Amino acid sequence: MAAGRQRVDKWLFFSRAVKSRSLAAKLVQAGRVRINRDKATQPADPVKPGDVLTVTLDRRILVYRIVDPGLRRGPAEEARTLYEDLSPPVLSGDAPANALLPIRETGSGRPTKKQRRETDRLRGGG
Repeated sequence: MAAGRQRVDKWLFFSRAVKSRSLAAKLVQAGRVRINRDKATQPADPVKPGDVLTVTLDRRILVYRIVDPGLRRGPAEEARTLYEDLSPPVLSGDAPANALLPIRETGSGRPTKKQRRETDRLRGGG
């Protein structure tokens, strides 16, 4: 590869966007990584300083401008120097994790402990 370029899976691992390089490779193969708005097709796709990566994780979207390719997976402070964070701001008030939880209607799903006791009393077991 040319100087200053690095594999996208390696860069995601070094920047601590994912926990392992194999997870980074799976993200790329699943089509959840874009390099300058183009879908990354292989974990070996090269990235360079100035490229913008868009990574779709479970409950958030990361948008990073690459500043440095990095040499290793170091501490978090070192990893933060590899990119400029352009991610959209988190909505205030509700946590993003709560916004994605499904809403279950009352009475559907498993009964509560109180409801189980009432059922047992009706059946004469307790």
